[in-house]
Amino acid sequence: MPETIEGVSHVSAAELAEIWNDPEQRNIYIIDVREPEEYQEAHIPGIPLLPMGEIPELIDQFDKEAEYILVCRSGRRSLEVSKYFQSEGIQKVHNYAGGMLAWEADVVDGLEHVITSFSMKNLERKLAK
Repeated sequence: MPETIEGVSHVSAAELAEIWNDPEQRNIYIIDVREPEEYQEAHIPGIPLLPMGEIPELIDQFDKEAEYILVCRSGRRSLEVSKYFQSEGIQKVHNYAGGMLAWEADVVDGLEHVITSFSMKNLERKLAK
């Protein structure tokens, strides 16, 4: 069960892996909010990148009823973005506690899933395995 810290639900590495690998939970959008250089070095396979600095100009395009899990290096930046989502009316948002530093499963390098033109439709395509 997710833990709440600073008013934001947090998921563990085990919970994130379970959600990511469960086809029944494909309706939960998992987004890496780090910088491209960080993402290029190592990221969770298949999880798209949308740097946190780009989110304010795109926030109105997010589905406010959808559910999101945000990922960064340590969990701090994704916590701040989670709070921002909440302030903009997106309540079903979770922070991945510990970030990439806590991820012990497979990682890949490269820029395979960078979102260059945001829309919910494009986000859905990026999440398709």
